[in-house]
Amino acid sequence: MSKILIRGAKVLGGEPQDVLIDGEIIAEVGTGLTAEGAEVVEAGGKVLLPGLVDLHTHLREPGREDSETVLTGTRAAASGGYTAVFAMANTFPVADTAGVVEQVWRLGREHGYCDVRPIGAVTVGLEGKKLAELGAMHESAAGVTVFSDDGKCVDDAVIMRRALEYVKAFDGVVAQHAQEPRLTEGAQMNEGVVSAELGLGGWPAVAEESIIARDVLLAEHVGSRVHICHLSTAGSVEIVRWAKSRRIRVTAEVTPHHLLLTDELVRTYNPVYKVNPPLRTERDVMALREALADGTIDIVATDHAPHPHEDKDCEWAAAAMGMVGLETALSVVQETMVDTGLLDWAGVADRMSVTPARIGQAAGHGRPVSAGEPANLTLVDTAYRGPVDPAGFASRSRNTPYEGRELPGRVTHTWLRGKATLVDGKLT
Repeated sequence: MSKILIRGAKVLGGEPQDVLIDGEIIAEVGTGLTAEGAEVVEAGGKVLLPGLVDLHTHLREPGREDSETVLTGTRAAASGGYTAVFAMANTFPVADTAGVVEQVWRLGREHGYCDVRPIGAVTVGLEGKKLAELGAMHESAAGVTVFSDDGKCVDDAVIMRRALEYVKAFDGVVAQHAQEPRLTEGAQMNEGVVSAELGLGGWPAVAEESIIARDVLLAEHVGSRVHICHLSTAGSVEIVRWAKSRRIRVTAEVTPHHLLLTDELVRTYNPVYKVNPPLRTERDVMALREALADGTIDIVATDHAPHPHEDKDCEWAAAAMGMVGLETALSVVQETMVDTGLLDWAGVADRMSVTPARIGQAAGHGRPVSAGEPANLTLVDTAYRGPVDPAGFASRSRNTPYEGRELPGRVTHTWLRGKATLVDGKLT
């Protein structure tokens, strides 16, 4: 088993230390460490974090390999510092059976750039009418613990209640795409001043907030766990904050793009800014940042949503919704949360590794950077600043809203159980 000595890394942004990896585990953390025959990585004050964990990734395989595959998606994940991702169920066929989730899980194991944990559909075919095989997916080799119809809302309250009751048996979690469908028919962007001026169909905040309010009450009634996907409005923050004050078992995520971008960008009519839920107002962005800082929002999740060129390079109304995010997430979080003083690097580790691993029950991930722990790590050059160039992405798709935009931070190394998947910014 190989040894790797990371010399002079700021563990969680603290004082420089040396970290010795021996095989799959961290053998020692301290200063002045030596190890005969070890490969030495000179960190030079870069920040060392536990490997990032994304609770919300679209890998598109099976069925939409023109957008992404498990291989290309996990390569993108490793490039962004991730060692585990949770793959959403809206594939073709839908991941609503043990067979499909096991297929995705096995593809992740074969490719080896990061661990892939499939998310199972809540309902058969994402149609919202009949519960999928939740128990069978949990008992499968994939060991599914998170279930979501993401891309569609489980809008039937009875179905949602039954799902919450079912997953309670194995402490699973239902991750809800909060979008009341009747309130968003024909919606193209956030409902507000900009939508009125542009004449585009508005997507009201209450369409998200009403579902969240209903679901936290259902979770309280059942005594089960509900997770809110891509929370995007100030009102949603207040509902989750209220629910947590009542000790309801709710967690919530925010995407990097909702921490940085606003609906003012839609004035360009560039479909790269078309996303679900839509970009909101500056007031919402500020509320989301504050909520992530104070813990009301538990985690950052990318909602990495790759699309082929033809699905984005078209008129706004016809364009697909979604943005790629695995390779830029940490940079956006540094810009919006660290460089603004809202979070330190220990806080980033909590929101992007420790807590998502806990919510999804991803064993071996989100662990402390200390002796005896699995060597799932990422090294970040926080002093770097440069433009985003999607031509260099490992993802199969290029639909990023940050092309040409200068962002801070660059992941230089990623290790999965002691094996380097990224070295000096290049995939192994």
